[in-house]
Amino acid sequence: MQTAGECAGANRSFWERTAQKFSTAPLPQDITADVCVIGAGIAGVTAAYLAAREHRDVILVDDGPVGGGMTGRTTAHLVNAIDDRYIDIEAFLGEACARLTAESHTAAIDCAERIVREHKIDCDFERVDGYLFLPPGGSVKELIEELEAIHRAGLRDVARVDSVPNTKINSDAVLRFPRQAQFHPLKFLKGVAGALIDSGGKIFTGTRVIAVEGGDRVKIQTADGHTITAEAAVVATNCPINDRVVIHSKQAPYATYAICLRVTREVEHALFWDTALTAEDERQEIGPVPYHYVRFARDGHGDVLMVGGEDHKTGQAVDFEQRFVKLERWARDRFPSVGEITDRWSGQVMEPVDGVAYMGRNPGDKNVYVVTGDSGNGMTHGILAGMLIVDLIAGRENPWAKLYDPSRKTLKPRVLADYIAENANVAAQFRDYITPGSAKSVDEIKSGEGAVLRDGLKKTAVYRDENGNLYAFSAICPHLGCVVRWDGCEKTWDCPCHGSRFDALGCVLNGPAISDLEQAEVPGY
Repeated sequence: MQTAGECAGANRSFWERTAQKFSTAPLPQDITADVCVIGAGIAGVTAAYLAAREHRDVILVDDGPVGGGMTGRTTAHLVNAIDDRYIDIEAFLGEACARLTAESHTAAIDCAERIVREHKIDCDFERVDGYLFLPPGGSVKELIEELEAIHRAGLRDVARVDSVPNTKINSDAVLRFPRQAQFHPLKFLKGVAGALIDSGGKIFTGTRVIAVEGGDRVKIQTADGHTITAEAAVVATNCPINDRVVIHSKQAPYATYAICLRVTREVEHALFWDTALTAEDERQEIGPVPYHYVRFARDGHGDVLMVGGEDHKTGQAVDFEQRFVKLERWARDRFPSVGEITDRWSGQVMEPVDGVAYMGRNPGDKNVYVVTGDSGNGMTHGILAGMLIVDLIAGRENPWAKLYDPSRKTLKPRVLADYIAENANVAAQFRDYITPGSAKSVDEIKSGEGAVLRDGLKKTAVYRDENGNLYAFSAICPHLGCVVRWDGCEKTWDCPCHGSRFDALGCVLNGPAISDLEQAEVPGY
């Protein structure tokens, strides 16, 4: 088993296989700073770096290493081809917001490129074209309407083309997005972390934050009993750990899967996305539409094709093997000359109800800022959030602040329907309190697997390690009390309500939970 906090799942991603994560010593004492950033993923590292470049005294803390969370589980697209369609942003928030969406995403890609060039970061950054295409039977009319909305948003160089190059993809319509980008996220983070330290910033890994109290001076408490006092705090933990309810009711956690296949001949790098897994999915009105996302990456043996998709609500499916099989079959049908699978893993994305991320002041808190709701654009959003939040901390006007404001309310009927459906789904998960366990006794639990057992009125999460040793924990998530479920893919306990994730031994890996599962007795022992 991996070191606690080193990786947000049992399967190493391509990035985790091909790069070392950056770590330092834990915070040793109480400390004061201008800005404290909590979470050392793409958003936290970028925000800390940009704040330090403005000569602020910056502290960056994380429970694990730099990049130990979902940044290391991504496929690392840097795009203004957004995960949710421009025509939907227009419908939900208006044409002006669609233009700001395009502008902000483009600026984030440019910012990443500037950082890479200035600090000569070896992270495989490259500009590439991106191609958006239809699933079999997909709507050409809707894709052309999307193109028109893209042009209204200011991306006039996006064009319809006849085909998707270097593939066997057959689509009745294709859109080409020029000057998108890709990189190796962990190599990027390591380089930016080094630049942060060179600018006077301090990084403390292995430091768990358990409380954030806003005010004129923000107080951040760590699990080791230390206090960080700062003029501003940025909570960049993928899913906020400082907000119990408000933000979490406006977004939903989804598991997503990825595989890499060895490429057997030289190919031109590009990004690829379909509008949906199937034409039926494309017509879906409520909730995020599942789709495939594809790119190339390079390791010491050459290129791999990286394919992601097959999303589902976190903790609400157990058929991960079939999902990997579907990804492989889909990839081999469309991309010639791919060989063996080199990597496979899953991650988690937070889906906002109106398709736009939450970046800015945390509702109800003074001098506390959050970034979350990244959907499938986490890398671009992370850099964008750093730019936006550092402006807010400095008291500068930022044209994107209202668009991404975490306090916003979107009252369009489709958004309200999505909000109601997602929160009804959360409420439905509390039925687990009265249902049987996923196994009747510990005898049914195989080595390296876990199950939730009913023990009288209680539910207990039990894990059997590879040596046959049993470990038991309360199955109740310490965030808001949902019953966790075993994730056989990543060997984790996942909360189906708000996405908290715990490793096999009950240690918290992903918020919003801030504490581990409570230890318990093994039922029947």
